[in-house]
This record gives sequence, C-alpha cells and structure tokens, in this order.
Amino acid sequence: MRAGPGDRATVRERLEAERRDTEARVAALHSDFDGIVEANALVAVDDEHDPEGASTAFERAHVASLLAQARNHLDEVDRALERLERGDYGRCERCREPIPPGRLEVRPAATTCVRCAAGTTR
Repeated sequence: MRAGPGDRATVRERLEAERRDTEARVAALHSDFDGIVEANALVAVDDEHDPEGASTAFERAHVASLLAQARNHLDEVDRALERLERGDYGRCERCREPIPPGRLEVRPAATTCVRCAAGTTR
C-alpha cells in the first residue's frame, strides 16, 4: 500500500490507537496475573489435594497465555509502524502483492495477503 500523506497519517493514527489499546490490555492482564499470584501466596495451596488448586493453576496459565498473546500483538503493531515508515506497509511479505484494504482494516498489523496467510499459492 503506497499510501499518500493523508492515507499514511490515517494508517499511523489507527496503528497508534491499536498500540495504545494493546498496551492497556497488557497492563490489565499483568495486573490480573499479579492478583492471582498474590492470592495464591496468601493461601497454602496444595495443587494435588486442594480442589481449587487445579482451577487456580488453570486461571494463572490462561492469563499468562493471554498476556503473551497481547505482548506478541504489541510487537506486531510496532513492526507495522516500522513498515509504514519504510513505505512497505500494506505489501505482503511473501508475494509482495498489495494486502487488500479490508484485511488491513480488520488486522492493521497484517504482514500477508489473504492468499498467502491461507497457505495457497498464486
């Protein structure tokens, strides 16, 4: 997507908004994770014999997974901002064809076109 100055500003605003939202999600998930850890520290939990231990371990693992996904998304958004600066934003990294605007609307940090993302060849 060879964006003109106006388009580029719009894309930058959308990516920066996505970055802010993701940073807020990371902070909230980090707080949730810390709360789970703190709550478990207050109680002597024997995961093997305590019926709540397994669900607490699951909850901790689930939040940790969501946190990792959010951090990964933050990295993807940062790389999209770098591509925008280089003028490569909106081009598929595999086939170099333009990524459809609808895909970028839904996934502003997308690096591949739909066809390449699906694993089909041209």
